[in-house]
Amino acid sequence: MSKKVQYELEYPVRCSPSILFEFLSTPAGLQEWFADKVDFRDNVFSFSWNGSAEEAEVLEQEEDEYIRLHWTHAPKNEYFEFRIRISEVTNMTILVIKDFAEKKEVADQSQLWDYQIKDLFHRIGN
Repeated sequence: MSKKVQYELEYPVRCSPSILFEFLSTPAGLQEWFADKVDFRDNVFSFSWNGSAEEAEVLEQEEDEYIRLHWTHAPKNEYFEFRIRISEVTNMTILVIKDFAEKKEVADQSQLWDYQIKDLFHRIGN
């Protein structure tokens, strides 16, 4: 049984949900910021970083709203998700990331996401 806990991160983004969704759900978009190389076949993304590879199956997605992925090596109940919300107060686009990590590793994993999201923001001119 996994001891991992779910955590959630939020990032305000200055772009439209449709543009952001392209960067979160397509091989070309993900290759811009998430991995060195990204392929997609039979509902599975193949990600490569410095020669190592991981695969993630698309569990669910709703265009311009969210995509939920499952690392093929991870327990079935674990996933990571990119969700796009619009703030009711500011009308700003918000990227919400849900992921799982060991409790003591949440801070480190959050920093890794922060680094990745900074790269995403640079790519979309945010």
